[in-house]
Amino acid sequence: MEMPHNASASSGNLSMVPLRRILPGMLRDPARALIDVGNRTGGAVVRLNLGSFRPYLVTHPKHVQHVLRDRAENYERAGDGLFWRPIKRLFGEGILGEGQIWSASRKMLQPMFTAKRIEALIDGMAEAITDAVDELGEPSRAGRTVDIGVEQARIVSRAIMRVLFGDKISVPDAMRVIKAQDVIARAVIPRIVVPFAPLSMPMPGDRPFRRAVRIVDDVLVPIVRETRAVAEDGDDIISTLWRARTDDGRQLDERQVRNDTVAMFAATTETTINVLTWLWPHLDEHPDVAERLYAEIDRVVGGEPVRREHLGQLTYTRMVLDELLRLYPIGWIIPRRAVAADVIDGVPVEAGATVVASPLITQRMAQFWDRPDEFDPDRFTPEQIRTRHRYAHYPFGGGPHQCLGMYLFYLEAQLILATMLSRYRFRLRRSGVPGLRLAAALRPRERVELTLLSSPSTAG
Repeated sequence: MEMPHNASASSGNLSMVPLRRILPGMLRDPARALIDVGNRTGGAVVRLNLGSFRPYLVTHPKHVQHVLRDRAENYERAGDGLFWRPIKRLFGEGILGEGQIWSASRKMLQPMFTAKRIEALIDGMAEAITDAVDELGEPSRAGRTVDIGVEQARIVSRAIMRVLFGDKISVPDAMRVIKAQDVIARAVIPRIVVPFAPLSMPMPGDRPFRRAVRIVDDVLVPIVRETRAVAEDGDDIISTLWRARTDDGRQLDERQVRNDTVAMFAATTETTINVLTWLWPHLDEHPDVAERLYAEIDRVVGGEPVRREHLGQLTYTRMVLDELLRLYPIGWIIPRRAVAADVIDGVPVEAGATVVASPLITQRMAQFWDRPDEFDPDRFTPEQIRTRHRYAHYPFGGGPHQCLGMYLFYLEAQLILATMLSRYRFRLRRSGVPGLRLAAALRPRERVELTLLSSPSTAG
């Protein structure tokens, strides 16, 4: 019998966090309640008492590395677990699953997301983003307030539908899917908060969830079917999935192509839209950061269209993105199921137990970050990064399940920021950073609305 492994950071005595200590805060402000639990643990492995459901919580970067990377084969992404069971009703088996189906999907899709391929898409992506940002000229000249979340969704859709989906999905259709994704992200929260409730038991959000999934399928399934006949000629995600073969030589069935299409649509749009929506209120609250960002973009880009060669020089822009990802990580909760018994920092973990890591918690813990709730891009200078544990900042997850689209996110987000901020300054309709709303992704509680003003370099 294999002996359990051990990940050690300090010393390991398991403590139980009782329900009475968690519940009031979870009802008031679940994001803050989770961060507070992390700060109280001091980085130790703890067990959360959520009634009949009692997951282990790992917050120390060494423990996170143990679960997500060093012993990843022992901690599987369980389809019936805390997070995946409600989400799986949308995505099904495939790239967001586990085991052989996940491995096959990732193997098929990985070539679409290599650094070499993504860099080859930069020019097309930059052109699409420029075209989409051009459409902001009219509301800017009219002094009209825009919902920047909606506008960023339109810009991202224009770029991603062109370079990854071969314009098979129109921008209006993509916007319908994004709107449905937003409904789904809110609708699954009751089931994530009460993970032990059976799917047969009605919960708030179930009806809007089903309606939204129907919209996603109404848009994407016909496109998946039509693409099958022309897949040999396509260089897009859906064609790639239809051309792929499993290890035993079989073509994927329509259900798996649909599942992976839905998953990749969400992964390549939602991340950029959500993270960039948080940028504007933080820049408003930190004019010093805004001025440094404007100065860098004006110096590197000037009045030209943003090009491939500009991106490597946008170092402060990258730091701003990393700080946004620290505060608003992509997958804010990462549950795993222990396949075999293990030991983490002296704490025995039994086979079948749920172990939860959370970038939202670790990346806002005072033990690992100075002034953790403050927005400060200077945390991400090369010198600061070298002094930190790799898993103190893991907004895209880690190990074999790390998000395929990470490199794409950075290039696309830099292109969008550089294009928008080389042309516009802005004025928020309501000042202040919105509260944090837990959903499948971290969303602002209120819409971020602003007026776009011509930048000094383009005004005259």
